[in-house]
Amino acid sequence: MCSVCGCGESHLDEHHHDHHDHHDHHDHHDHHDHHDHHDHHDHHDHHDHSHPHTHAEPSKVQPMVVHHHYSHQGDVHHHIHYHIHQDEVSSQMQTMHQSSAKPHTHDSHHHHDHEAPHQPTVTTQGDLHYGQGAAQTHVTGVSQRQLIHLEQDILSQNDRIADENRAHFQQHGQLVLNLMSSPGSGKTTLLVETLKQLQSTCSCAVIEGDQQTSQDANRIRATSVPAIQVNTGKGCHLDAQMIHRAYHQLDMQTSGILFIENVGNLVCPASFDLGERHKVTILSVTEGEDKPLKYPNMFAASQLMLVNKIDLLNYVDFDIEACIANARQINPDIQVIKISATTGEGMSAWIDWLTQQQKQLVS
Repeated sequence: MCSVCGCGESHLDEHHHDHHDHHDHHDHHDHHDHHDHHDHHDHHDHHDHSHPHTHAEPSKVQPMVVHHHYSHQGDVHHHIHYHIHQDEVSSQMQTMHQSSAKPHTHDSHHHHDHEAPHQPTVTTQGDLHYGQGAAQTHVTGVSQRQLIHLEQDILSQNDRIADENRAHFQQHGQLVLNLMSSPGSGKTTLLVETLKQLQSTCSCAVIEGDQQTSQDANRIRATSVPAIQVNTGKGCHLDAQMIHRAYHQLDMQTSGILFIENVGNLVCPASFDLGERHKVTILSVTEGEDKPLKYPNMFAASQLMLVNKIDLLNYVDFDIEACIANARQINPDIQVIKISATTGEGMSAWIDWLTQQQKQLVS
């Protein structure tokens, strides 16, 4: 998964921080605001202070720090840093030095328990498959066991915040959809057309995810629908913490539909629960009918696939029925709507689906 492949900017920082333990707040609305202020270790107030400290319980140390910057329109820009404290680095470096300095002897008192480096599966044609290990991914120098622990740690923190998001959404009777696709699938255009048809009868809001710029949020705002842009920097997906902050920036207090347009990426967004009710994958006919088989996780996690840009079917080599069959090979229960945001074909079926989901939410 992307959280171990470098989608965030990593630093080994030798910070000496004044630690505040505020991890047991019970006011959910303010919970993460406290985390943001104190997990950042009060960078502006305490960088001149240095004192020795120990970490008796490393599991309580927050490894990821997310810095938030806000524009005048309320857009959220994230800079992600991974802080490894100096005592941990020194210990690791000492272990590495001792390991390299001392020759390995294989007597009865020395036992090797090092996990062997992950090797790919090699097919008869010589193809290499790195996704068949226990972690289903590969990072050079990191064992499969370490990758699993890292993924579990990151996702468990994310899932806790996602559950809080879900509670907020349910409290206000809001249908929240996580729209996922590759870049250029037409999801922003589809979203603009959807909002034009919905806004007279339904309260809507949008959280836009991109690595840079507020172009898509500005397109949404042009429809008079409130939107918050979340820029992830090097990050290739939105996470629950980002949604929490953006949602409270929107201050959406009424029932309605919140659309989350995730970062354009067919891989990583599927792994992160944002607190949404449904994941929706948008696949354009210009991408090829094999995408569900090549990128199965996203289609496996989605309740609905929108096959977009069907107005181009006469101009591209795309077998739409094969595409649907491939998606249902991965996820037999996935629903499918064929649609064109440009011509409007299929839009009524999409709006009907949204209306039905709203009814199910309140029933």
